[in-house]
Order: sequence, then structure tokens, then C-alpha cells
Amino acid sequence: MKKITLPILSLITAAVLMVSCSDNESHPDQEKAVSKEILAKLKDFNMNTNDVQVTKQNLPDGTSRDRYLVEGDIYLTRDQIMNFEKIGEQLGRNYRTSNLVARGKVIDIMGYVANDGYGLTSKGQTALAMAVENFNELNLDIRFNLTFGTNYAPKDMVVYVDALAGGSGGSAGFPTNGNPYKWVEIHGLENFSLDVVEHVITHEIGHSVGFRHTDWQTRQSCGQNVNEGDAGVGAIPIPGTTAGYDPTSLMLACFNTGVSGEFNQNDRIALEYLY
Repeated sequence: MKKITLPILSLITAAVLMVSCSDNESHPDQEKAVSKEILAKLKDFNMNTNDVQVTKQNLPDGTSRDRYLVEGDIYLTRDQIMNFEKIGEQLGRNYRTSNLVARGKVIDIMGYVANDGYGLTSKGQTALAMAVENFNELNLDIRFNLTFGTNYAPKDMVVYVDALAGGSGGSAGFPTNGNPYKWVEIHGLENFSLDVVEHVITHEIGHSVGFRHTDWQTRQSCGQNVNEGDAGVGAIPIPGTTAGYDPTSLMLACFNTGVSGEFNQNDRIALEYLY
């Protein structure tokens, strides 16, 4: 079985398929080398600093913006990193960031469908509808209003294909100012099953509303032993989700091609606690 990790710029090897996630709004960084200040702040926020890089986030209008790529699947701006705040420690299995979407918000999410290399295929559109249903079928204080089209400017979230990304996977980021991260991209997934595409999109939307990887301490799902940061700061355990490795969580850093694309019980408990 292939392993699929959810980082941002994905790459495929014989045994492992690396995938992605992206983060926030416009603010091209001038510095190409990652400063000690940025690395220290990321470490303080429980994020893995082993391979932080400045890379390009490609958008459907053909523009690109410099972003910090962290943990292989999260795009962050300098302002967002510097504004991270410490949060007290709790016990739990699923984890969130210190920023969440405002309760009661109806999130207008659009599947981008232009015939320009950035549009979702028929499979991608079906998978997006299934991913949205994963959230809307729960009793949450946020809801998603799904449409398909090309006028993404007024939308809260946009799901599209990054025509320039290599490998297979997706990318997203974290909420800011009570809003979800806007840009959710996928790439190289057309030859995978509908459930895999649903899984990737649901996972990336999960980041966009505030979830960290369930196994951020070890990345055990990837066959690794890499701690993405120190416990209790920026990776906030969610009450009700018992501590320990959860091999079926949709928010694991890696997954295999047999995934169902559905939340497990702990994922649902975590979502219903937060929203």
C-alpha cells in the first residue's frame, strides 16, 4: 500500500506519496532564507522546523505568492507566524490551532471549474461535494454553502487544482480573524479513487478550519519518528479525544490508498467540541 503524506509540495517515491496543505493570505516575503526568529516562533508553536522553506503558492488567476512551507503541508505568512500565541496544555488525541472560525459562520465554499488547468474535474467536484457533506452532516455551529463556478473573489473558501504543482496531494492553511483559510488546492489526484480525493479535500478543509495533524508528535502514520513541536503550544489537545495514536483519523499526517474519506469517531468528537 502506498503512503500518502499531506504536505504542500508533494512528491512521489516508489513507496511513499507525499501530499500537501497551504496557509494564508497575501504578503510576499522578501527573505528567501528562513530567519532564526521565524524558526524560533514556529518551534514555540509546536511546529516542525526541520525543513521550513520559502516557496510559491500558485492561485487560479495565474499569480503566485511567496509563503513559508512548514511540515510539508502548511503555508504560512510571516505575520501569521509572528502572531501565534501560546495556549495552555490539555489532554487529548486530536489537536487544533489557537485560531478557529467564528461560531455561527456560514462558509461560502466554491469549487473552481474553469477550463484553464486550475478547474476541478468531474471527480474533483464530486469529491468536494462529499467532503462538504462530511462537515455539514455533523451538528456544528459552522456550515458550508457549496457552489461551483469561476468568480472566487467573494468566496470564503475556494477549492481548485494547482496546475503547476508536482506530485500528488493538496494544500491549505490555518484560520485567521475568525475566517477559514481561503485557498484549498489539490494536485495529481485524478488517477486515485474518489475516496482518496474526498479524503485529501476533507483533510485540507480540516486544516482551514483549525486542525493540526492528529499525529503531530511522531508522524507515525508516515513511518517516521519526527515531532512537529513541543506539546501544549499551538497544538492544543481537544477534550474528549483520548490520548494515544489514532490509526484511522482523517487528520493523520499520512494515509494509505484504502482510506474511506470519512471522519472517524474521534474526528467527529473533536469537530463537535470546537464547533
